[in-house]
Amino acid sequence: MEKFPIFVINHPYLFSLLFVILTLLIWNIFGGMVGGVKLLTADEATQLINREDAELIDIRSQKEFENGHIINAKNFSLHELPEKLNKYRKNNSKGIIFYCSNGSVSLKEAQKLVKQGEEMIYCLRGGIASWTNANLPLTKG
Repeated sequence: MEKFPIFVINHPYLFSLLFVILTLLIWNIFGGMVGGVKLLTADEATQLINREDAELIDIRSQKEFENGHIINAKNFSLHELPEKLNKYRKNNSKGIIFYCSNGSVSLKEAQKLVKQGEEMIYCLRGGIASWTNANLPLTKG
C-alpha cells in the first residue's frame, strides 16, 4: 500500500483512467435511481405494466403520439401535465411510467413530480426509441 502514491505520481494517465472507470461503474450501478425516479428498461416497463397494471403517460406532441405510441398509453402535453395528472391521480394509485422521444424530457418532468411528493413515478430509459429498439409493439391513432 505504501507504493500506491508512487504509482499515482509515476502513472497519472493510468490513475486517471482508473478513476474514470470506477466513476462510470458506480454510476452504472446506482444511476438507475436519478432524482428519486426509477429508470426502467423496456423489459422492466413491460413487467411493471403486466404484473402491477402500471399506467403509461406519453408526453410527446399529439402528432408524434398519433404516429405511434405504446398500447394503452395516454397522451398529456407538457403544458397540461400537472393539471391532468392531478385529476388522473385522484382516482388512481397505480404506478405511472412516463416516456417521451428519448427519455430526457420525461425524466425532467418525472423528477419535478417526485419533488412535489408524487410516488410510484417511473421513467422509460431511452424513451420510445428504446421501446422500438427492443422490438416491442406500437399502435397508431
